[in-house]
Amino acid sequence: MLAQPDIRDPLGLRDRALMETLYSTGMRRLELANLKLYDLDTERGTVTIRQGKGKKDRVIPIGERAAAWIEKYIREARPKLVVEPDDHTVFLSNAGEPFCLDHLSDLVREHVDAANIGKRGACHMFRHCMATLMLENGADIRYIQQMLGHSDLKTTQIYTQVSIRQLKRIHAATHPARLQQPPADTKKGAEPSDTADSSVAAEPADDEEKK
Repeated sequence: MLAQPDIRDPLGLRDRALMETLYSTGMRRLELANLKLYDLDTERGTVTIRQGKGKKDRVIPIGERAAAWIEKYIREARPKLVVEPDDHTVFLSNAGEPFCLDHLSDLVREHVDAANIGKRGACHMFRHCMATLMLENGADIRYIQQMLGHSDLKTTQIYTQVSIRQLKRIHAATHPARLQQPPADTKKGAEPSDTADSSVAAEPADDEEKK
């Protein structure tokens, strides 16, 4: 999806920077549309979200790759799009104005469809993807809650459920117990062979278990 825009074109460069920002930060489309130049601190790798959902401000990290794309867009493409008076909105429409939300969704959806990944979606797809992958890679759910701007942890837990489904697939594919099935002629009352797990039983407990 990120590779779909033609970055040789100012609009394509804008779209790449825009989607990199969504993917890196997980911000809502309204938060992206309202983002100002003074909200960005690419040197420190942070973004200030002002008046997010619930009228709350928050400061969140942005990755180096997304920050680099934003800087390139601001340097090379935004000057060709901006219309005076400049209100310092980061991402501008073809007309040089802040995006309306429907236009922003349609724009991102076009790139998602062009990628032909077998799924449809728009801005929220990047938010969902960021949260799920960070959880699968070990991020604490409370950090995800802060990134997404959820006031209630229960709202964030939907991503934990998605992550658990992935964990179950990995467990089914890699756990050694799956390699040893009970014999077809196992007699009633007999125990299934645990040969596949013998190496696990022979291993000493790790430091955490000793504690």
